[in-house]
Amino acid sequence: MKNTIVSRVQHFLKKYPPFIKLPTETLVEISNNVEIQYFEENQIIFNQNDTPHKHFYIVHEGSVRLYRFAEGRKHVVDICDEGDLFGLRPLIMKENYLMGAAANEETIVYGIPIEDFNNIILNFPLVSQFLLASFATNTRNPFEDKHKGKLFANISAIQKVENSFSETQSVKYTKNPITCSKETSIQEAAIIMSKMVIDSIIITENNIPIGIITDKDMRTKIGTGLYQITESVSKVMSSPVETFKENLSVAEAQIARLKHKVSHLIITKDGTPSTEVVGIITDHDLNVSYGNNPMYLMKEIRNAKDSETLKYVRTKATNLTKAYLEQEIPIYFVTKVISEINNAITKKAIQLSIKELNQKPPAKFTWLAVGSQGRQEQLLMTDQDNALVFENVPKENYDSVKAYFLKLATKVTEKLHIVGFEYCPANIMASNTKWCLSCEEWKMQFKDWIKNPVAEKILLSIIFFDVEYIYGDKELHSQLSKRIFKYIKKNQIFLSFLSKATLENPAPLGFFKQFLVEEDGENKDNFDIKSRAIRPLVDAARIFSLLYGIHENNTIARYEKLMEVEPQNKEIFESCANAFKILLQFRTLQGISNNDSGKYVDINNLSKADRLKLKSCFKPIKNIQDSLKLRFSVSKIN
Repeated sequence: MKNTIVSRVQHFLKKYPPFIKLPTETLVEISNNVEIQYFEENQIIFNQNDTPHKHFYIVHEGSVRLYRFAEGRKHVVDICDEGDLFGLRPLIMKENYLMGAAANEETIVYGIPIEDFNNIILNFPLVSQFLLASFATNTRNPFEDKHKGKLFANISAIQKVENSFSETQSVKYTKNPITCSKETSIQEAAIIMSKMVIDSIIITENNIPIGIITDKDMRTKIGTGLYQITESVSKVMSSPVETFKENLSVAEAQIARLKHKVSHLIITKDGTPSTEVVGIITDHDLNVSYGNNPMYLMKEIRNAKDSETLKYVRTKATNLTKAYLEQEIPIYFVTKVISEINNAITKKAIQLSIKELNQKPPAKFTWLAVGSQGRQEQLLMTDQDNALVFENVPKENYDSVKAYFLKLATKVTEKLHIVGFEYCPANIMASNTKWCLSCEEWKMQFKDWIKNPVAEKILLSIIFFDVEYIYGDKELHSQLSKRIFKYIKKNQIFLSFLSKATLENPAPLGFFKQFLVEEDGENKDNFDIKSRAIRPLVDAARIFSLLYGIHENNTIARYEKLMEVEPQNKEIFESCANAFKILLQFRTLQGISNNDSGKYVDINNLSKADRLKLKSCFKPIKNIQDSLKLRFSVSKIN
């Protein structure tokens, strides 16, 4: 006969992490061993410094408050409600309870024997990681020195882990690729390619790759008559070649193709061009390994004739983002791929606009992305933020030159709006006369912001410290960037004012670790994940990077550089980078699911696992904000 109580316990446990990841037979076994306990309001479950019980607990009904005595006072640390775990750390660390637990109201808890937990550690490593995250978030600082706690929520998507599918899924490349010597004639190579039904052939010397010929070379170099088929392949081969290691992951392969603008990746024994060829990655290999191909999207962008085509491509890029995240491709790789696509769309919009004006630019210029695109973190169809810098011109030409670039910028922003990037509500766009300036005017603008850091100017200027070159003359961007860091080096007090402004942003959690939600407006009772969680991490990374003259724009890259610059604070910066990855991924999935910017989250509709995941990111925010306060003496700024 079926045990009704065990069945009810099993039904309850399977709704919450980590039990949702356990197979049915294991869950049934655990449910059989669960001890059901009832506590009246204020009844003690265990006291601080007690010897640990043989069980850890999950709240079934009611709530449990965790408290700690310090300096003669009782401090409430957390409130655990339905599905929350507590009392686990002492069992793992083999130490007494560091805090007490009492029923906050009439409460029923399930006691789970530590022996069952030990079996989970042995047989289900991913489940044990999630379980560790649960007790880390509820009962201790997951980043403290002693235990080296990690953000295990969705760990495979935020860091390299041995045997992690998302990191180690290698491309199944074509082994023993077809090769020929540099003396081979073009005609002979074409016959070989046709006979073997391949679209490329590698040119080698002693099996060392020195070049490659593809179908495209045959069409553009031979079919057009530029070279004769009797000439040697050395005349038309692409050389030198880009080579890669054998265990190249799908994500790395896709990024390599975007970065080097090649369609084929040559694999050698050690990844360098000085060792023997062992394989080649083609479009077919990537399509077999993974169904999405950003190179195809880039090709569509290059061939686009209008904004509607760009809009279609960007829609497919959103689908690509969703697929990447579902496959648990690391978020850092995803941002790189999608950023390349966004940048390519912007470049094409500029090129189309210049063509429409039927007039070449009257002076050198550069188009800059600022904000999330400037940081290469614009995964969703958010607002566009951009600026334009044109070279210094004679005073008599200034008005006509600026008029041209304003007209150009207006066309570009209109096209980006059609693609799906909404106009910036604050009008921080190159089509605004304020943000379409000569190089000298931009330098003076930054000098004013940095030397006169009043509140209004600081809030306006923050977005412009995340600037990325998109199109035009790179030297203008380089000049501006160098001048910005020069001004900051001479006016370090600016960073104190910048810190003060960013620290005025409300914390993500209130008393009892409840999410702080919007109190009114159309987003009432929703959590602003962008402003309360993501922005503080972005702001802190920016400020520390400006302090050290780090020219990286991407938040993750900034924290990685900061780990090198301040090894003594590596743990704080690493925890911030991990938290940012989780939050960015969470916001992106929310945005894709709700077809919006993902900025506001309906906390009431989140699963227990997702609430746990979010809360696990908030400790690093407090740590880095405390560092800002101390480092830049924020309390002394009026």
